Amino acid sequence: MRQLARTPRLIAAAAREVWRADRAGTVLAALYQLLGAVAALGVVASGKFVFDALLSPDHDGLTVSLLLLALATAVSGSVGPLQTQQNRILGERVSQRVWDRLLDTTSRADLVTYESTGFATALERVRQHALERPFAVTAALLGMLGSLVGVGAMSVVLVAVEPLLLPLLLAAGVPTVLLSRWASRTEFAFAHRLTALFRRRHYLRELLTLRPYAAEVRAFDAFEPLRAKHEVLNGDVNVALRQQVRRRQLIAGLTTVGVAAALTGALLAIVAMVRDGRLGLPEAGAAAIAVRLLSGQLGVLFSSIGGLLESAPFLADLARFVASGPRGVPAGRRRPLVAGVSLRDARFSYPGAARPAVDGVSLQIRAGEVVALVGENGSGKTTLAKLVAGLYDPAAGSRHWDGAAVPAADVRASVTVIFQDFVRYQMTLRENIAISAPSGDVAAASSSAGLDRTVLSLPDGMETMLGRDLDEGVDLSGGQWQRVALARALYRDTPLVVLDEPAAALDPRAEHELFTNVRATLGGRAALLISHRFSSTRMADRIYVLDGGRVVECGTHDELMAAAGQYAELYRLQSAAYR
Repeated sequence: MRQLARTPRLIAAAAREVWRADRAGTVLAALYQLLGAVAALGVVASGKFVFDALLSPDHDGLTVSLLLLALATAVSGSVGPLQTQQNRILGERVSQRVWDRLLDTTSRADLVTYESTGFATALERVRQHALERPFAVTAALLGMLGSLVGVGAMSVVLVAVEPLLLPLLLAAGVPTVLLSRWASRTEFAFAHRLTALFRRRHYLRELLTLRPYAAEVRAFDAFEPLRAKHEVLNGDVNVALRQQVRRRQLIAGLTTVGVAAALTGALLAIVAMVRDGRLGLPEAGAAAIAVRLLSGQLGVLFSSIGGLLESAPFLADLARFVASGPRGVPAGRRRPLVAGVSLRDARFSYPGAARPAVDGVSLQIRAGEVVALVGENGSGKTTLAKLVAGLYDPAAGSRHWDGAAVPAADVRASVTVIFQDFVRYQMTLRENIAISAPSGDVAAASSSAGLDRTVLSLPDGMETMLGRDLDEGVDLSGGQWQRVALARALYRDTPLVVLDEPAAALDPRAEHELFTNVRATLGGRAALLISHRFSSTRMADRIYVLDGGRVVECGTHDELMAAAGQYAELYRLQSAAYR
């Protein structure tokens, strides 16, 4: 009942979204609906004139009546295609506006929220089922507007001919509305129940069809096993879909029976009235046309009401999702780094995790320093880097920028992060480097990252399209892409750069060139370096060794080697492979 009470408010909100998306287009769509309703009334009136002319002795006015009937029929038939094309434009404008609201919400979500399963599932459900609902509601409202005009006009005709015919047709409305309400509940429950399954199936389809996965899928001969999993999910979808379709078919069948019974009753009543002499043939013909058209208008009306009721739960889901985002997150202010960045006894846990990912860590990065994080897999290095960069906030402890606690948005605006799994944008090389707001020099960043030879080798230089997923562009090597990611970080020109495995795809010569001149490459910026390659970290001013989310050692390379602790053990294990 609560949801039913909220339905008018949700529908009104959806209608406002459509109005704001394209006011002129909404008005034009409404005019087409009214024109269709008036044309239907014209068909009834001109049909009555034709019957009168045919039954008159000298067929007075038959030609004019037939021309009017032809005109009204032509207008009535042409409105539908015009409305369909107008709806294409209106639908696209509404989709763009609703997508803008969705993007506003996702952009405000913090990284912890965005990485949670619940948020991902809700986002996917909204994307699949709710984004088109505002326009669907408006189409239903417009249909209801036109059908109400038509119902009103036909009702006047029927009441003028025989008042008893109207209740017979209107009686079909009550069960139709109740059945529509039942349909809306079952459809939303179906969508809610299958969202996770659809996500898994979509992921398998990407694995089986997209270019980035093609090499490994074939190298491991994984196509058939993955396809078998896809078929299992298809079977689960088919079972659930058949059940839902049977429910909707039952509802549609009951609705059709009710409307057909009402129409049959009205037509039989007309026949009985003609036999009893209560209706003449012209009136009976007009009544039959009006009954048929009124039945069609009622069908549109009831269908529109059903569409509104079916859309209401999805609109509520969209409204909840949009409302879930924080309100008005201020833009961060880029700050200079004078003293340094520090964490003090910082702690952070992922939702549902048994133990903290970062547990009481204190860390300092002074201006211009290169600080390294090392440790075994799962020791908390990347999580700690996200705390430093302002992507996560400490659950306990504190983060300071130049000795002061500053907003996380300011930290994010002042730190650039290149993750190990950086994004390879299917854009031009220039756009790949300058993906952030304009803040640096593309050519200078490219040169500092060692891309000069790559730029010269590309057919269109900086304007060369990279990747082959969207266009037939040029695909770079792993090492070249790594340098593009580094150039992206340098272009943003922030005082602190976080580099997560920046040499993972570089060959030994390129790695040596990068770290031999790393300070020159950074141009005076401070850096937090994460690497499993100890040859890359030994040049750092300070090295933090993490284990189980805690700092277990800290010092320079020489100091840690002299301490003969975990760092020295890991260093010797790695260097032994090169002896």
